[in-house]
Amino acid sequence: MKEEIVEESKHKLAIKKVVVYGILISAVLISAFMVVLQVFTYRHDFRDLNSYMRERESINAEWGRLLIEQQTFGATAQIGTRAVTQLRMYSPPAAQTVVISLPTESAQNK
Repeated sequence: MKEEIVEESKHKLAIKKVVVYGILISAVLISAFMVVLQVFTYRHDFRDLNSYMRERESINAEWGRLLIEQQTFGATAQIGTRAVTQLRMYSPPAAQTVVISLPTESAQNK
């Protein structure tokens, strides 16, 4: 009888060990899977971040070009305003305008 109890307790202990090892192995596998998933998510997000940074740089470059263009057009308006106010320059009326055209090739060959 005593041997049966000892044998039964050994059997229960072995089952408990198998269950505990199974739980531990499952926990390790689940944590490994979660690490792989986190690394994948990180790489995906990092790739997206890099593409957004490149897009931001190109937009900033375009913004700089547009600012330069705006300053150029602003300077043109300032030049026109100063020409009229300080130098009293004006566009001549149509009656005072003369259009000179170059002769075409067909007229030169005749």
